Amino acid sequence: MQQETIIEKCYNYLKINISMIDSFPRRQRFLIGERLQSLNAELLEMLIEAYYSPKSQKKAILRKVNIKIEKIRYYLRLCYELGYYGSRKHHYLLEKLNEIGRMTGGWLKSVS
Repeated sequence: MQQETIIEKCYNYLKINISMIDSFPRRQRFLIGERLQSLNAELLEMLIEAYYSPKSQKKAILRKVNIKIEKIRYYLRLCYELGYYGSRKHHYLLEKLNEIGRMTGGWLKSVS
């Protein structure tokens, strides 16, 4: 079995988030939901950019990826505390995001 790449994990994470955001209250779907979806899409784009960038540029991009992941964590927490999804979903999303974060950290160490 082939190990899933960080880009594939982020892609699958984005799909989960899109379906989750569809269940937000209509008004929040266009405020918080849109921002969260945008951050997740930007995360995927940055990982793709890092993958195809020269080694000298990867470090800077991956540092920004770490900041993006932290922003997403706060938005997920906000959505959870506002009651847009339950604790099971919250833990599942954080588990997936933390896995992407660990992989990013490992990648960052390998290019340093």
